[in-house]
Amino acid sequence: MPALTERSPRGFPLRDPDFELYDNVGRDADQIAAARYGTATRSDLLRWAKRDAKPFLADHPLPDQPLPAPDVDPYLTALAAAKTPAEVSAVTQHLLDAAQPALGAVSEVLVAIARRGGRNRFAEPGSPPKMLMSAASQVLAPLNLADLADLTVLRAEYDPAPRPPAPPQDRTAPSPPAVPPGTPGPKRAR
Repeated sequence: MPALTERSPRGFPLRDPDFELYDNVGRDADQIAAARYGTATRSDLLRWAKRDAKPFLADHPLPDQPLPAPDVDPYLTALAAAKTPAEVSAVTQHLLDAAQPALGAVSEVLVAIARRGGRNRFAEPGSPPKMLMSAASQVLAPLNLADLADLTVLRAEYDPAPRPPAPPQDRTAPSPPAVPPGTPGPKRAR
């Protein structure tokens, strides 16, 4: 049955309910929102930027492959054999020391992007330079948090907080202070 062949009681053509001008099947939320509001999707923006950056990338080639992932097997093997907090800390600290140069380099590049052309100096909160500066600091945040967790475990093991002194067992509660002579006692209601 072709679309628009049926008519309403007033004579207007009815659409086939199985046919929509904009069918959302196979589209993601970004595409649906973009179609609804008439904006570009993330994929559109990245595709256009990639197209426009081709001459630049021809002059300044960048690696196409992701940065190599570190081999974590030695850390996982050592962790499986660790029995004490000191041994777990050794694994943690070696991992953090190994990851710091790569994450530090990512942070450094993000800061350079944010500062490009001095546009970060008077940038408003929530602007791209401020977001990039925030991302640069957050790249290193997992290292700091993991180090803090490791030190907390070590402090509990090697330097626990002192316990508050226990009250002596043989003492009784002190008696109330004596009323000084010549002062009236408590008043009673009549």
